[in-house]
Amino acid sequence: MSHGTTDIDEDDRKILREVQRDCTRSLDRIAERVGLSRTTVWNRMQKLVANGTIIRQAAIVDARKVGLKQTFFVTISTSRHDIEWLEVFRSAVVEMPEIIEAHRLAGTTDYLLKVQVTSTEAFDNFYKALVSRVSIFDVSSSLSMEELKHSLDLPL
Repeated sequence: MSHGTTDIDEDDRKILREVQRDCTRSLDRIAERVGLSRTTVWNRMQKLVANGTIIRQAAIVDARKVGLKQTFFVTISTSRHDIEWLEVFRSAVVEMPEIIEAHRLAGTTDYLLKVQVTSTEAFDNFYKALVSRVSIFDVSSSLSMEELKHSLDLPL
């Protein structure tokens, strides 16, 4: 995945706003909403996919409706910053499906994980599995009591 900026214009932004909301809309509907021809929208979308601006198109699943009712945020501080530790940690993050987001942070905390599980017992099992795989200096977990906002739409 490329993290460089890609030149996009206002028409690209209009298309991206539409497909962020619903990528199942027809090209005709998107073209109508953004004021461009169907062919132009198709060509621009192909460019946005090819240059990595559109990473993938997927269904957004309600975690609660599939039994994943508990969201935990885990903060991790490590005393090790060598490549070996990072590779072990990165492997654990990638291989543990309960981790739905992972961020390396600036500041006093090194990493923040968002973990989605069925229950606090499932989280405890996840936690034990994580600390058995990775040597962690300090770890703290917080249960989300209420989600106030969840958006996948970037502010374009």
